[in-house]
Amino acid sequence: MLNRESISIVIPTYRRENVLLDTIDFLLQLEPAPFEILVVDQTNNHEAITSSILEEHDSHKRIRWIRLSCPSITRAMNVGMQRARAGIVLFLDDDIVPHPNLIAAHVSAHKSGHNIIAGQVLQPGEEPVPTSAELRAFSFASSSQQFVSELMAGNFSIKRELALDLGGFDENFVQVAYRFESEFAQRVLSSGERIFFEPKASIRHLKVSSGGTRAYGHHLTTIRPSHAVGAYYFLLRSCNGSSRCVNLLRRPFRAVRTKHHATHPWWIPATLAAEAMGFAWALFLYLQGPRLMTNSRTTDE
Repeated sequence: MLNRESISIVIPTYRRENVLLDTIDFLLQLEPAPFEILVVDQTNNHEAITSSILEEHDSHKRIRWIRLSCPSITRAMNVGMQRARAGIVLFLDDDIVPHPNLIAAHVSAHKSGHNIIAGQVLQPGEEPVPTSAELRAFSFASSSQQFVSELMAGNFSIKRELALDLGGFDENFVQVAYRFESEFAQRVLSSGERIFFEPKASIRHLKVSSGGTRAYGHHLTTIRPSHAVGAYYFLLRSCNGSSRCVNLLRRPFRAVRTKHHATHPWWIPATLAAEAMGFAWALFLYLQGPRLMTNSRTTDE
């Protein structure tokens, strides 16, 4: 039975150990408590102590531990959303420290009539900043309520039925899944919905250097196309006509126009190779069409 007034927390996780356990502990201490915490785990083999604690949490129904064999953040988020039993789904990263008011702030914003809430995300060393006309772009560290055009998957909530109606997250955003939030936000806005930013719904992102999307290496020092494929797929999906061609042509030049490449020019051929492979992979995915969810409102009993 779907509990429409409460929140299911969904945490996609990949190759995280102690920090995942710490995140769960923080969330279990929140008041009010979430209706449930779903940990959608794509890690093949955890450390023994991590597996033991996760099994204990699951057996005592503190969390629901869902195992997936193939790593994909978009797939994990879709699975979590489908299996959630609450009417609101809150997506969180697996390496965070939540503000004690996190759940209450998300619930309050939904009760005020907003269907999609973007929460404040403070990166290491950041503090809340006021939004002003002088700022060039919106920052998720902002301390001002406002409507925004972007989402950060590490802290946002959405009415479950609306997310299902939108088709969930496009699973063609593979590996690092760069720009999948932007593509989802575009579909949200195109549907006529608005994204409300609530700074009181705050987390501190620890940005752990290993695991998660960082398991695929740093975009400046890898020949793998894991980072580039999402960028090209997003451009193919979101741009039309001449703007698509211009942006696609600009992308590889921007990828090597960095301080890192200026001081390490031997990385330029490797980065351009990664960009070429990323574009080819993205084109293949684009020609197949988006991989969205079927509109299933089924929840686990």
